[in-house]
Amino acid sequence: MDVERLRAYLLTLPNAAETMQWGANLVYWVGDKAIGGKMFALINLDEPPDPATGKPHLVLSYSVGPERYADLLEVDGLVPAPYMARIHWVAAERWQVFSDAEWKRELRAAYEITLGKLPKKVRATLALPATEQRRLIAASRKLLQARSKKAK
Repeated sequence: MDVERLRAYLLTLPNAAETMQWGANLVYWVGDKAIGGKMFALINLDEPPDPATGKPHLVLSYSVGPERYADLLEVDGLVPAPYMARIHWVAAERWQVFSDAEWKRELRAAYEITLGKLPKKVRATLALPATEQRRLIAASRKLLQARSKKAK
């Protein structure tokens, strides 16, 4: 697996949205964050650190839920995700931790876990036709921008 193939797969999931945040991180959401979507995966695009630091470069972090968290930490190459371990996220040190098919299963499961946690109002919005969803997302973004400008 690599960034481009994984990105192409993630964007095929229903109502998946992609943002660039926190430097060079592709963040994947179930539903747009403007309407209350939640993130389920993060791909780190930063270059690997200098080998002299000894700190591993984490290529991908994702939600696994409390049921699988401890078991997945036993897999060589998976570690608790920085800042997100408390909500049962793991991070991969390299793409070779899983095969392509296994990565797809892992990330589909992360998507499903996150979808199940969405509030009813957000799930109802995601059930709307695409044109209606886009209209609501645009209106929500406009409202968020107005609030942001007011706060300044």
